[in-house]
Amino acid sequence: MASNSSKAVVSFIVGAAVGVAVGYFLNSDKKDEWVDKLKYQADKLKDKFNKKKGQYEDALENELA
Repeated sequence: MASNSSKAVVSFIVGAAVGVAVGYFLNSDKKDEWVDKLKYQADKLKDKFNKKKGQYEDALENELA
């Protein structure tokens, strides 16, 4: 079983690696490109959701009529 001190060291190293990755991402030139891609994908997902929601509402309305 690993001791508490070795767990702490591993946690520190993982935290530092994540911090470096986030710092690199925030300072990279591709940040804006990634954000635009994420916004585009979120808009597509929202449109799909709204389309399905409308279909289910219509089906429910027809079922209750």
